[in-house]
Amino acid sequence: MFLSRRQFIRNSAAAYGAMALLKSRAVSRAAEGTGLKDAFKGDFYIGTAIGGQNMQESRPEYLALLAREFNAITMENNMKWGVVHPDEDTWNWAVPDKFVDFGVKHNMYILGHNLVWHSQMARNGFVDKDGRELSRDAMLKRMQNHIATLVGRYKGRVTAWDAVNEAVDEDRGWRKSRWFNIIGEDFMDYAFNFAHEVDPGAELLYNDYNMHNPGKRRFVVDWVKGALKRSVPVSGVGMQGHVGLDYPDIGEFEKSIAAFAGTGMQVHITEMDVDVLPRARQQTGAEISDRARYSEDLNPYVDGLPPEVEKQLADRYVEFFKLFLKYRDSIRRITFWGTGDGESWKNYFPVGGRTNYPLMFDREYKRKACYDAVVALKK
Repeated sequence: MFLSRRQFIRNSAAAYGAMALLKSRAVSRAAEGTGLKDAFKGDFYIGTAIGGQNMQESRPEYLALLAREFNAITMENNMKWGVVHPDEDTWNWAVPDKFVDFGVKHNMYILGHNLVWHSQMARNGFVDKDGRELSRDAMLKRMQNHIATLVGRYKGRVTAWDAVNEAVDEDRGWRKSRWFNIIGEDFMDYAFNFAHEVDPGAELLYNDYNMHNPGKRRFVVDWVKGALKRSVPVSGVGMQGHVGLDYPDIGEFEKSIAAFAGTGMQVHITEMDVDVLPRARQQTGAEISDRARYSEDLNPYVDGLPPEVEKQLADRYVEFFKLFLKYRDSIRRITFWGTGDGESWKNYFPVGGRTNYPLMFDREYKRKACYDAVVALKK
């Protein structure tokens, strides 16, 4: 069956609720000793995305694990426009404030995600009080006010922002989003400039999925080169690492790292996870509106991951981390999209209700074989 957005959110909340019942001893065991950040000290930051539910709950063992394993954090959803600023006069600061306070306390690289995106926008974000689409000037003013308020609140505390997220439509050029349609292609320049005006010390990134796509790679490289000529304050490119056991071609992924680094950009691997389940369709992007129908053959590992697939997962992570280490001078940060398998969005995307195993920690926050295999690269 297809899941509605409401069902998706409800299922996600249920997953977080289940995690809250995990035995603290399991989490504590995972927090013992040194962490991933220590293994790759001097190479790049190692980060994770934190869900709002995890930030809201009093879970000292979980937070201790984060502090032990990671030195970079991303707010998974609660800084997105539609969540933090759902209406013109409404701001939801509680979760982002806790997130930033936690990162500052532990001297972490704090990534604000995100400022401008076509998805998860405020319900009336593109229209006036009468429901009419905003003009270019009015839309720019709305963008500026949003960025000034959000970036301004955390000025000097948030290290970097995904200034614009997913604005390129694979190899077809600009995504024809409402941002693009109302403002034009220079909406990207404005987003970066508005953020820089508020916090000149923050790093500003362009972030997107399927960045191994040669057409998307060429388009983003050309945009970066042009932006730099226009003095747009872009400092990095985020390559979302939503990969699978057999996709993408790692050679194309490497070409993109090299190409983005060649423009002078810092490269960030922003949303790393490895999908181990059968593909529901050929498309492998992260467009959250793309859904696929559930079937049991697409959910084969309900009772656990077979040893041979566990090994494939470890081998795939090793393959990518060898690549990252090869480009350590150009890569700023590797961030996983979640910490434990139970909280991963890959349990619900693109097919709802599946059991996936894409991360370094299992559903009890125990280190997996892929964790050990990756850390072994540094021994």
